Amino acid sequence: MINEGDKVLLVDPRGKRYLLTVRDEEFHTDLGILKLGELIGMEFGQSIKTHKEKEFKVLKPSIVDFLAKMKRGPQTIHPKDAAQIVAHAGISPGDFIIEAGVGSGALTIFLANIVGKEGKIVSYEVREDFAKLAWRNIVWAGFDDRVEIKLKNIYDGIDEENVSHIILDLPQPENVLEHAIKALKPGGFFVAYTPCANQVIRFYAKLKEYKGHFSRPKTIECLVREQEVKENCFRPSTRMLAHTGYLTFMRKL
Repeated sequence: MINEGDKVLLVDPRGKRYLLTVRDEEFHTDLGILKLGELIGMEFGQSIKTHKEKEFKVLKPSIVDFLAKMKRGPQTIHPKDAAQIVAHAGISPGDFIIEAGVGSGALTIFLANIVGKEGKIVSYEVREDFAKLAWRNIVWAGFDDRVEIKLKNIYDGIDEENVSHIILDLPQPENVLEHAIKALKPGGFFVAYTPCANQVIRFYAKLKEYKGHFSRPKTIECLVREQEVKENCFRPSTRMLAHTGYLTFMRKL
């Protein structure tokens, strides 16, 4: 049942989507006015009509809906890369994650949905404006019960110990290697997202100093191309979401 304060995804007859908070107020669209208070007590999957008799489907928003509708500032990590992080690092409910380079909070929200209420994420960020934007998005998405944003440069050290994973979106992830040895628990993953090849090369060069502490690293990139499916033609789209960044994974031994 839908309660006041819940988030809902409304889909209009054209397929346009609106992610809204249920309150006793009106929402104006070009297809008419919706009284959001009428949603209270309804079930997901039902419909609500505007004063012009246009029907909107009421759905429960997924994490991808939150990522699509969140406020953006700096460049975000795409769901295709976030999914690779979760899969290759085996991120699970209850994990304790250290993150750095929070940006707009997109990856933080994605991970917070995975670790659940029993998990915890501490995000290091040096820019106060990014931290404030990310925190607004995290609160809006409903994950402020498991996330902490810390205004601190992670290059200077990690305060936490017995950490499940460390995930970095930073220009110089190699500067965190020494700190990660102390913070990560055995078997925990160190993940570095780096857009440029020279960053990966520099990271591997520095890693030679710490090779006894980590497993052999693996670096991948993820490319996504949608398929065009028509009655008389099935073919790859001429557009694709290609290179966004390299993902390097390794485990503490």
